[in-house]
Amino acid sequence: MTQKRTIYYVSESTGITAETLGHSLISQFEQTIEFKTVYMPFINSVEKAKKLTNQFDLVAKADGARPIVFATMVEYEIRVILKRSNCLYIELFDTFIAPLSRELGVNPSGKTGLSHGMANGDSYEDRMDIINFAMVNDDGARLDKYDQADVILIGVSRSGKTPTCLYLAMHFGIKAANYPLTPDDFEVNRIPDHLLRNKEKLVALTIDPPRLNRIREERRPGSDYASLKRCASEVRQALQMFKKHNIWVLDTTTHSIEEVSSRIVKAIHSR
Repeated sequence: MTQKRTIYYVSESTGITAETLGHSLISQFEQTIEFKTVYMPFINSVEKAKKLTNQFDLVAKADGARPIVFATMVEYEIRVILKRSNCLYIELFDTFIAPLSRELGVNPSGKTGLSHGMANGDSYEDRMDIINFAMVNDDGARLDKYDQADVILIGVSRSGKTPTCLYLAMHFGIKAANYPLTPDDFEVNRIPDHLLRNKEKLVALTIDPPRLNRIREERRPGSDYASLKRCASEVRQALQMFKKHNIWVLDTTTHSIEEVSSRIVKAIHSR
């Protein structure tokens, strides 16, 4: 039987650092263990920490094994509460901060939220504006804003455009918009002009038709939209369009959002 364990990503701030590092570590064990992940950002008080430890007890009882906690916790008192609870507590800052402090000869500031701009008003506001841009420009909602984008993702519906745009915004500060190819686009068999005017920003996402079929079935089971025949037809037509206009294509079938995003960032920097 496959072993099942619960993973917590805990932080006094957004939890992005804990998630990124923690996920990199547990990915080495995903072949043999099924992980359930729980995100707990903004654990920034003793009361919240104690409440969370109660949750650890319940999870340990239900799973038959204590949860594994990846944390980036600056506040010492909160860290102690979590460390003494019913979990395997892995404080990611401990691994890096102490050696850095010794090497630099300077004590760490102990301030929270620095890694993602929470303590810097201008930087934080800029990041929020970029994330908002991705949300406002999702699914072709604002075609007039494409000239402001750093990258525009294009592809069939449910090929991974929206989560990739949000990941690019949150982790890399990239203004990302996306456009889903519609039945109207497939009927005329051409990419809309407002996209081609920003051709240098276009990145196409594709996906294996059976995989697309499974994803769409979860959204609209039994519909023509989800049928394997339609999925195959849309993917085939989309790839023909991308090839015609020499648009770079990334396959999301077996690649994670992190992998796809990293390749896009590398391409943007090269450009």
